[in-house]
Amino acid sequence: MQIVVVSDTHGRNEVFQELRNRHPLASAFLHCGDSETDEYNLDGFVSVQGNNDYYTSYPSELVLDLKEVRIYMTHGQYLRHHNREETLIQRGKDHQCSIVLTGHTHVYDVTKKDGILLVNPGSLYHNRDMTPPSYALITIDKGKIKVQRYNYPR
Repeated sequence: MQIVVVSDTHGRNEVFQELRNRHPLASAFLHCGDSETDEYNLDGFVSVQGNNDYYTSYPSELVLDLKEVRIYMTHGQYLRHHNREETLIQRGKDHQCSIVLTGHTHVYDVTKKDGILLVNPGSLYHNRDMTPPSYALITIDKGKIKVQRYNYPR
């Protein structure tokens, strides 16, 4: 199973169909908020509410049961910086999830702690660590989870 994870596209609506074309075998397309667009333009991506999604009513968090995995997803704008990782891991545990997806920071990061895989795909608009815009591809095969970073042209 493949899962495409994006965040912080900030109005770059052209990326959604492009990513569907790049990953035709993906089972799910997930957006961690700040799309700044409506569901129609998201082209089937499941999304949570970001702090710049003023005119939409996406949920602030979601728990997704996919075939081989349970995922907790939030944008993360309400989390304090000093204990952000610990809070996300605890929320994953509280919801019996093995993967936690978040955005907001515009920095790609993958961390595994206390049995929880924490993934931030970075931003498809602009990463704050000066790396190219990015997204994540999660591949799950026979219980093994692999996360790959993909850079995206500006």
